[in-house]
Parts: sequence; C-alpha cells; structure tokens
Amino acid sequence: MKRCFPHLYLPILSIAYYLLLEPQNSLRRFKQWNKYTKHPFGDDISSQRSSDLFGSITETSINEFFRLQVQRRVENEYWAYDITSISSYSELLKQVRFGYNKENDNLPQINLAILYGEVSGLPFYYRKLSGNVPDSKTVDTLLENLTDIGFPKSKLVLDRGCYSEANVNKLFSHGTDFLIGTKTSIKYVDKIIKTIYDKKTSFDNYNEEYNQYGFTETIDWNYKQICPITKNSLTTTQKLFVHVYYNPELAFVEEQKLTKKLFSLRKELLSGKRIDKNKNVYKKYFDIKEIDGQMTEVSAKEDIINKVKQRYGFHVILTSSEKDVWETLRKYRKKDVAEKAFENIKERLNMRRSLVSSEKNLDGKLFIQFVSLILLSYINKQMQEKKMYKDYTLQDMLDELNDIESFEFVGDRLRVGEVLEKQKIIYKNMEVPLP
Repeated sequence: MKRCFPHLYLPILSIAYYLLLEPQNSLRRFKQWNKYTKHPFGDDISSQRSSDLFGSITETSINEFFRLQVQRRVENEYWAYDITSISSYSELLKQVRFGYNKENDNLPQINLAILYGEVSGLPFYYRKLSGNVPDSKTVDTLLENLTDIGFPKSKLVLDRGCYSEANVNKLFSHGTDFLIGTKTSIKYVDKIIKTIYDKKTSFDNYNEEYNQYGFTETIDWNYKQICPITKNSLTTTQKLFVHVYYNPELAFVEEQKLTKKLFSLRKELLSGKRIDKNKNVYKKYFDIKEIDGQMTEVSAKEDIINKVKQRYGFHVILTSSEKDVWETLRKYRKKDVAEKAFENIKERLNMRRSLVSSEKNLDGKLFIQFVSLILLSYINKQMQEKKMYKDYTLQDMLDELNDIESFEFVGDRLRVGEVLEKQKIIYKNMEVPLP
C-alpha cells in the first residue's frame, strides 16, 4: 500500500478498517468512530475529504497494486473467477446499464469481476464491467489483463456462465490451465452422457464423500491460433477432459420440480387462462388440439419430457489438465470462495447498491472496499482454519478485540491496556503479534 499510494495509504487503510468494523454505518459516522478508535490515519476523514480521496486513487496505482498483490499468490493454485451485479441509483455512470441482475433489483447496474485464490482464500484482482455484459464475453479481456500485470500463465476456475467454444479456444491459446462448467445440452456433452447413461449408477464409479457417480471421457479439441512469426492461421489439437457427474438425489428433486411445473402449465391451459410468457413452454411440452378456437384436448409430449429428464442429475466440468474426476470436482467446488466473497462485499462492506455519482469516485471507493475485502477474507480464512467459528461469529470476534483500550500521552509511546487470555488466543490464531 505504501509503495503504490505513498501519500494516501494511511487514510485508505483507515477507511478500509472502518468499512470492516462498522458494516452498518455510512462514512458520515467516521467522525464519531475516530474519537474512540486508534487507526492508521489518526484523524477524522470528512465526507469531502473521503470524496477527494476516492478521486485521487489512479488506475495506474491500482494496476501496480494488482501486480504486486498477484506476486503474493500461492504457487500453482487455481484462481476462482466470478462476476456479480451491483445495482446503482446513478444514471451518470457510463457503465451503469440494465442487464441480468442477480439480486432481482429493478435497477440498472454495474458488474464486478473478481479473482480469488482457492488455497490462499484471498482476492488479488477485480475489474469493473458494464452492467449489460454477459459473463461469457469477459474471459478474453481477463486473459489480456492477467498478461498485462505479469501473469500470462495462470490456472482458472470458471462457472458455466463463462463457457463458450470461443472461450475454450482462448484459454488453450493463452496456455491457461482451466476448469470450466458447461451445460449438458451441448452436442458433444449430450453424446457422452448418452454413452454412459445405462451405467450412470455403476458402483465402481461412486464416491461416498460427494454422494455422486463420476465418469471421465477424453476428446480432441481443435482450435485455430495465429502464429506470432508468420501470422498464419494454425490448427492445433489439445486433449480436453470431460468429467461427468451424476447425482441421483438431484435428479429426483429436478424431476419433482418438472412434474409440478407441468401440472401447473396444464391447469393454465385447461382453465383457458394462459400466461403469455409461457407460450413457448406450452408448445414444448404439450400437444394442444383446438377447433374454432376452442380447446378440445391437451396431451403431454412424453418423448420430449423423457429427453429432458434424461439429463437431470448430471453436471459437467471441462478441464485442460486435471485427469482425476474427483480431484477436479474438489477444485471446482472451491470456486464458491469467490461467491462468498461477493456476499461479503455486498453485505459486510455495505455495497449492495452504489450511491456515488462520479466515475472516478466510484473507482476509488471500489478499490478501498477491495482492500477491506482482503482483510476480511484473511480473517475469515484464519477463523475457519483455527475452528474459531464454534466460539465466535465474525462480529463477536471483532467486538472482543474492540474492548482493548489504548492510552496515548504527548511525547510518549502508545500504551495498551490489559489484554485478556482469550484475546491473546485470538491474536495467536490470526498470526498477529500482541499489541
């Protein structure tokens, strides 16, 4: 922080601490918090001062921070990549657009992408996106940005919203190891599922830990890339591992949901109270006979329904390098650290909706919230590893340390009051020296 923001790092850290320690309060309460809290900047940060601070944080310094932060990553770990939406009340921000809102807010939004280490549990990179950009359209830029900050070779975990044939081609072209989820309806995946369908509950393929059955097929993936010397287009073939998983319990739940849905659709048809948005669904699942506009018969398309049911309980992960079906699933499931990180951003760091109206100020505020997220993620990781959640919630633990008093006299060093044994244990678990 000091290297990237030599004149700003102390107030940046103080606001990051405040966001972490006072999740329910706006920055207007900073003045009151400052009176009773020892923090890096050591003085009040008014609304105007914080606004000026947000506007002073440059993109160049942020990118330098990313470059240095990435160097602290755990060697050879996979990086989880995920995207969330942040609703905004401002119409002045250029990237605020209406798009698929994961919070179901009827508001325009910006999207935020983040990279998280699956072993370290720490975030080290984020990027602001226009609110109407689909997840699948962000992968190419992500790979370019990683190259720009000094990491052309990486290992990524991406959810199925990022899947496209073009993205798999780009990942191979960049030499990036990857795990990526995909839909079961894709032609080559559907073909593999059909070949294993009759043995989907084969005992030898069962894993007790995950309560699932797992299968692996290898296919040749052909993609084109441009030779950097001749500039000619070359076709390259790579091995792609297709790991298929079958969960009977999930299949049962999905089948029950479909049955309830079909009953509801048939009721709508028979009552004559059709819902316009269901028009295509009616046609997909039912044969409807009408004479002079009057319905005479509604019968289910059993062949279509059975085809849909055949894919229930299956999910698929594609990977460029992981041969073992269960190790692949373990690594893929760790991507949920990114999803939990977003919840922490929105809830703990008061980021459910953006209120800033200046593009530059938004960038600055997002960065400080990211710094706070790094702190929050480290605390969460230590609490999990040291099994502290059986004794504390996150807030309980922070409140416990907040009871420690400090005394400062002019011309003398800071003195710290009594530190209780249970507080010493917290510092030890956090691997932080006692004050």
